[in-house]
Amino acid sequence: MNENRITFLSLTLKAIVVHTLTYFVVGFVAFSVFNYTADFSSPQMRTWMRQTDDPIIALGPALQFIRGILFALAFYPLREILFGRKNGWLVIWLLLVSLGIFSTFGPTPGSVEGAIYTTLPLREQFLSGGMLEILSQSFLFSGILYYWVNHPEKRWLNWVLGILFALAILMSLMGYLAAAGYMAIPA
Repeated sequence: MNENRITFLSLTLKAIVVHTLTYFVVGFVAFSVFNYTADFSSPQMRTWMRQTDDPIIALGPALQFIRGILFALAFYPLREILFGRKNGWLVIWLLLVSLGIFSTFGPTPGSVEGAIYTTLPLREQFLSGGMLEILSQSFLFSGILYYWVNHPEKRWLNWVLGILFALAILMSLMGYLAAAGYMAIPA
Protein backbone atom coordinates (compact mmCIF):
# COMPACT_ATOMS: atom_id res chain seq x y z
CA MET A 1 0.00 0.00 0.00
CA ASN A 2 1.28 3.43 -0.88
CA GLU A 3 0.07 5.75 1.87
CA ASN A 4 0.74 8.75 -0.36
CA ARG A 5 -2.26 7.81 -2.50
CA ILE A 6 -4.58 8.18 0.48
CA THR A 7 -5.84 11.72 0.35
CA PHE A 8 -7.63 13.33 3.23
CA LEU A 9 -10.71 13.86 1.06
CA SER A 10 -10.90 10.23 -0.07
CA LEU A 11 -10.38 8.95 3.47
CA THR A 12 -13.04 11.33 4.78
CA LEU A 13 -15.61 10.30 2.18
CA LYS A 14 -14.92 6.61 2.75
CA ALA A 15 -15.06 7.00 6.54
CA ILE A 16 -18.39 8.84 6.26
CA VAL A 17 -19.89 6.21 3.96
CA VAL A 18 -18.62 3.15 5.85
CA HIS A 19 -19.41 4.54 9.29
CA THR A 20 -22.93 5.56 8.26
CA LEU A 21 -23.65 2.20 6.64
CA THR A 22 -22.32 0.08 9.50
CA TYR A 23 -24.09 2.35 12.00
CA PHE A 24 -27.37 2.01 10.08
CA VAL A 25 -27.22 -1.75 9.46
CA VAL A 26 -25.92 -2.83 12.86
CA GLY A 27 -28.24 -0.35 14.58
CA PHE A 28 -31.24 -1.67 12.65
CA VAL A 29 -30.39 -5.27 13.53
CA ALA A 30 -29.81 -4.38 17.20
CA PHE A 31 -33.05 -2.39 17.35
CA SER A 32 -34.90 -5.38 15.86
CA VAL A 33 -33.27 -7.99 18.13
CA PHE A 34 -32.93 -6.15 21.43
CA ASN A 35 -35.83 -4.42 23.15
CA TYR A 36 -34.46 -0.88 23.01
CA THR A 37 -37.94 0.65 23.24
CA ALA A 38 -38.46 -0.95 26.65
CA ASP A 39 -34.85 -0.42 27.73
CA PHE A 40 -34.83 3.28 26.89
CA SER A 41 -38.15 3.86 28.63
CA SER A 42 -36.97 2.30 31.90
CA PRO A 43 -36.68 4.75 34.82
CA GLN A 44 -32.85 4.54 34.77
CA MET A 45 -32.59 5.35 31.07
CA ARG A 46 -35.51 7.65 30.27
CA THR A 47 -33.93 10.66 31.96
CA TRP A 48 -30.99 10.79 29.58
CA MET A 49 -31.90 8.71 26.51
CA ARG A 50 -34.35 9.88 23.86
CA GLN A 51 -37.24 7.52 23.35
CA THR A 52 -37.12 5.39 20.21
CA ASP A 53 -40.12 7.16 18.66
CA ASP A 54 -38.48 10.60 18.94
CA PRO A 55 -38.04 12.01 15.40
CA ILE A 56 -34.37 12.84 15.99
CA ILE A 57 -33.66 9.11 16.49
CA ALA A 58 -34.73 8.45 12.89
CA LEU A 59 -32.46 11.28 11.75
CA GLY A 60 -29.46 9.76 13.55
CA PRO A 61 -27.99 7.88 10.57
CA ALA A 62 -28.15 10.98 8.37
CA LEU A 63 -26.11 12.87 10.98
CA GLN A 64 -23.30 10.30 11.15
CA PHE A 65 -21.28 12.21 8.56
CA ILE A 66 -20.06 14.30 11.50
CA ARG A 67 -18.48 11.26 13.12
CA GLY A 68 -17.10 10.09 9.78
CA ILE A 69 -15.25 13.40 9.47
CA LEU A 70 -13.91 13.04 13.02
CA PHE A 71 -12.70 9.50 12.29
CA ALA A 72 -10.89 10.73 9.17
CA LEU A 73 -9.26 13.55 11.15
CA ALA A 74 -7.95 10.99 13.64
CA PHE A 75 -6.95 8.33 11.10
CA TYR A 76 -5.30 10.50 8.45
CA PRO A 77 -2.11 11.31 10.41
CA LEU A 78 -1.84 7.59 11.24
CA ARG A 79 -2.63 6.35 7.72
CA GLU A 80 0.71 4.57 7.26
CA ILE A 81 0.20 2.55 10.43
CA LEU A 82 -3.52 1.94 9.98
CA PHE A 83 -3.72 1.30 6.25
CA GLY A 84 -0.15 0.34 5.34
CA ARG A 85 0.10 -2.86 7.35
CA LYS A 86 -1.40 -6.29 6.90
CA ASN A 87 -3.46 -6.16 10.09
CA GLY A 88 -4.17 -2.44 10.07
CA TRP A 89 -7.90 -3.09 10.37
CA LEU A 90 -7.24 -4.74 13.73
CA VAL A 91 -5.22 -1.72 14.89
CA ILE A 92 -8.14 0.53 13.87
CA TRP A 93 -10.59 -1.64 15.77
CA LEU A 94 -8.41 -1.83 18.89
CA LEU A 95 -8.04 1.96 18.85
CA LEU A 96 -11.79 2.43 18.54
CA VAL A 97 -12.56 -0.07 21.28
CA SER A 98 -9.89 1.08 23.72
CA LEU A 99 -10.20 4.85 23.19
CA GLY A 100 -13.70 5.29 21.83
CA ILE A 101 -15.66 2.73 23.83
CA PHE A 102 -13.91 1.69 27.05
CA SER A 103 -11.79 4.80 27.69
CA THR A 104 -14.06 7.74 26.97
CA PHE A 105 -13.39 10.97 28.83
CA GLY A 106 -16.97 11.16 30.08
CA PRO A 107 -19.01 8.68 32.12
CA THR A 108 -20.49 6.86 29.14
CA PRO A 109 -22.23 3.56 29.97
CA GLY A 110 -19.95 0.69 29.01
CA SER A 111 -16.78 2.66 29.69
CA VAL A 112 -14.43 2.66 32.66
CA GLU A 113 -15.76 6.08 33.66
CA GLY A 114 -19.34 4.83 33.26
CA ALA A 115 -18.63 1.91 35.56
CA ILE A 116 -17.23 4.27 38.19
CA TYR A 117 -19.58 7.25 37.99
CA THR A 118 -22.99 6.00 36.84
CA THR A 119 -25.53 4.03 38.79
CA LEU A 120 -26.30 1.69 35.90
CA PRO A 121 -25.59 -1.92 36.85
CA LEU A 122 -22.33 -3.23 35.39
CA ARG A 123 -24.17 -6.14 33.80
CA GLU A 124 -26.34 -3.71 31.81
CA GLN A 125 -23.30 -1.68 30.80
CA PHE A 126 -20.94 -4.43 29.70
CA LEU A 127 -23.10 -7.49 28.97
CA SER A 128 -25.97 -5.83 27.14
CA GLY A 129 -27.15 -5.73 23.58
CA GLY A 130 -25.83 -2.19 23.36
CA MET A 131 -22.26 -3.34 24.01
CA LEU A 132 -22.61 -6.10 21.42
CA GLU A 133 -23.96 -3.51 18.99
CA ILE A 134 -21.08 -1.05 19.36
CA LEU A 135 -18.40 -3.74 19.33
CA SER A 136 -19.91 -5.25 16.17
CA GLN A 137 -20.35 -1.91 14.46
CA SER A 138 -16.81 -0.77 15.20
CA PHE A 139 -15.45 -4.16 14.03
CA LEU A 140 -17.30 -3.96 10.71
CA PHE A 141 -16.37 -0.30 10.28
CA SER A 142 -12.68 -1.11 10.78
CA GLY A 143 -12.62 -4.05 8.40
CA ILE A 144 -14.65 -2.48 5.59
CA LEU A 145 -12.87 0.87 5.77
CA TYR A 146 -9.45 -0.83 5.72
CA TYR A 147 -10.41 -2.96 2.73
CA TRP A 148 -11.92 -0.09 0.75
CA VAL A 149 -8.98 2.25 1.38
CA ASN A 150 -6.52 -0.46 0.33
CA HIS A 151 -8.44 -1.47 -2.80
CA PRO A 152 -9.25 1.75 -4.67
CA GLU A 153 -9.12 -0.20 -7.94
CA LYS A 154 -12.36 -2.00 -7.01
CA ARG A 155 -14.68 0.54 -8.61
CA TRP A 156 -17.70 -1.69 -8.06
CA LEU A 157 -17.20 -1.19 -4.32
CA ASN A 158 -17.52 2.57 -4.78
CA TRP A 159 -20.84 2.04 -6.54
CA VAL A 160 -22.27 -0.53 -4.14
CA LEU A 161 -21.33 1.37 -0.98
CA GLY A 162 -22.36 4.68 -2.54
CA ILE A 163 -25.81 3.39 -3.47
CA LEU A 164 -26.31 1.75 -0.06
CA PHE A 165 -25.19 4.98 1.61
CA ALA A 166 -27.70 7.02 -0.42
CA LEU A 167 -30.48 4.57 0.51
CA ALA A 168 -29.58 4.71 4.22
CA ILE A 169 -29.62 8.52 4.16
CA LEU A 170 -32.92 8.55 2.27
CA MET A 171 -34.52 6.13 4.75
CA SER A 172 -33.21 8.18 7.67
CA LEU A 173 -34.61 11.42 6.26
CA MET A 174 -37.95 9.80 5.42
CA GLY A 175 -38.12 8.29 8.90
CA TYR A 176 -37.52 11.70 10.42
CA LEU A 177 -40.17 13.36 8.23
CA ALA A 178 -42.68 10.62 9.06
CA ALA A 179 -41.95 10.68 12.81
CA ALA A 180 -42.15 14.49 12.88
CA GLY A 181 -45.54 14.37 11.13
CA TYR A 182 -44.40 15.96 7.86
CA MET A 183 -45.01 12.83 5.82
CA ALA A 184 -47.97 10.46 5.94
CA ILE A 185 -47.25 6.91 7.03
CA PRO A 186 -49.13 4.32 4.93
CA ALA A 187 -51.51 2.19 6.95
